[in-house]
Amino acid sequence: MDAKGGKYLSFLLGNEEYGVPIQFVREIIGIMEITSIPRTPKFVRGVINLRGKIIPVVDLRLKFNLEEREYNQRTCIIVVEVDFKDTKRLMGMIVDTVSEVVNITAGEIDPPPQYSERLNESFLTGMGKVKGKVILLLEMNQVLTSEEMVLLGQTK
Repeated sequence: MDAKGGKYLSFLLGNEEYGVPIQFVREIIGIMEITSIPRTPKFVRGVINLRGKIIPVVDLRLKFNLEEREYNQRTCIIVVEVDFKDTKRLMGMIVDTVSEVVNITAGEIDPPPQYSERLNESFLTGMGKVKGKVILLLEMNQVLTSEEMVLLGQTK
């Protein structure tokens, strides 16, 4: 899937900057109490109660095989709405810190590198070039596999 130009919410995981198309973002909240769910993958932190809605939460650091880090006052949960089997589903993504909303034109986006057939980088739509740095642009409907989405659906 080709990344299109537009507005992206940028955030940090470690030293890397990522971008989420702004139309997927519902809100940004500070880290809050998360109820863990037994027998789920480590990156599934559990669920939160957000104004009466139970929302599954994943830690993107762990999902992307980065080193686990203790949460602090800059840690945020980005609540996104993704498509799954003809429905919209809310999901929280824990990130180190939210940066800013950036406008990236289609001309500033390169395709993601192809390392091998076996590596699945379908969750990346492109590499945005902004202010001399690279932002990894996420395909929100591909960050989790369909099996992982089914699992999250069971946590509600």
